[in-house]
Amino acid sequence: MLLKKLTELPGVSGNEKEVRDFILSEIKPYVDEIKIDRLGNLIAVKKGKEGFPRIMLSAHMDEVGMMVKSIDDNGFIKFLPVGGMDDRIFVSKVVEIGKNRVKGVIGAKAIHLQEPDERNKALKHKQLYIDIGASSKAEAEKLVSKGDYITFASKYVEFGNNLVKAKALDDRAGCAIIMETLKKEYNSTIYAVFSVQEEVGLRGAGVAAYALNPDIAIVLEGTTCYDITDIKEPDYATRLGNGPALSIVDMVSYFDKNLVKKFVEIAKQHNIKIQFKQTIKGGNDAGKIHLTRDGIPTAAISIPCRYIHAPNSVMHKDDFENAIKLITLFLENVKKEEYINE
Repeated sequence: MLLKKLTELPGVSGNEKEVRDFILSEIKPYVDEIKIDRLGNLIAVKKGKEGFPRIMLSAHMDEVGMMVKSIDDNGFIKFLPVGGMDDRIFVSKVVEIGKNRVKGVIGAKAIHLQEPDERNKALKHKQLYIDIGASSKAEAEKLVSKGDYITFASKYVEFGNNLVKAKALDDRAGCAIIMETLKKEYNSTIYAVFSVQEEVGLRGAGVAAYALNPDIAIVLEGTTCYDITDIKEPDYATRLGNGPALSIVDMVSYFDKNLVKKFVEIAKQHNIKIQFKQTIKGGNDAGKIHLTRDGIPTAAISIPCRYIHAPNSVMHKDDFENAIKLITLFLENVKKEEYINE
C-alpha cells in the first residue's frame, strides 16, 4: 500500500531524499515534467488546457525527528530534536540512525536512581541519550557520526475500526493524496509540489510557490486531533472519522473564503463527510504560499491525526479516502477561466 511505504521511509526535515526518490518513481508515468529545485522540493507538472487555472497542490515530505549531537566516551549518543516535539515522547523509543539505519534505544536514568523531585518532572531531551550497544566512543563512531539524522522506528499497522497507526502521517498522508490525484486527467494544469523542511519553518513550499506563481494553491496536510479523554469538545481541533477538515484561519494563514465555500458545496453535492477545524493553533505550508508574490488564494484540506509529531500517529482511513474524493472532484469541476488571476 502506498501509505505504508511512504510512512515507513525516513525523511527528517533536511533529509527527504529517500521519500523524494520514491515519490518520483511512482508519479513519473502520470506527469509531463519533473523537477527538483535547489532546496530539494520535488515539483511535477501535469499539463492541462489553455484558459483553465494553474493549480498548485502541496504536501510536505519531511517529518519530525532528531539529529546526532555528540557521542560520549562510553558510546552513548546525545541528540537534538528536529521539528516541534514534546520531550515526553522520547523515553524508551526505538530509533534508526543514519543511512545504514543503525538501531538504538532512547534511554534515561532509571527511576530507582532519580531524586524525588526528578520523578515528578518530565525528562528533557538533554537528559536522555541513545544506546546503540556500543561500549566506547570509538566503537560508536564506526557506526554513526555527528549530524546523522535519527528517525523513529515505527511500522504502519491497521487496527480497530478502519484506523491506521504510523509515523509521519503528517504529512505522508498528504503526499499520498496528491499521488493518487495525479492518476486522473484534468483541464487545469496541476503543479504537484512535494515540499521540504515544513517542520522547521515552512521553508520549501514558499520557494516553490514563488517559482510557479500558480493561480490558486491547495495544501494537503495532516493536522491535530484531540478527541480523547479529558479534553473538552471545543478543544478537539478535529474528530477522527468525521471527514477531512477545512480551516478558516490558523496561526499563519487566513484561507481563501471562496475556495473554502467551493469545497463545502462539493462535499454537500456528493455526500462527502467533512468538518471544520475548531482551533487556530498550528499552521502549515499555506502560511508561506498565500503570501508569495502578489498573494495566492490558498485553501487547506487536512487529515485528522491523533498523537501527531510522535512515533505513532493514528488516522481514520475514511478521512483519507474522503480527502482524495474531495480534491479530485474539485479539480474535475473547475471551469474555464475560473479562479484565474488577471
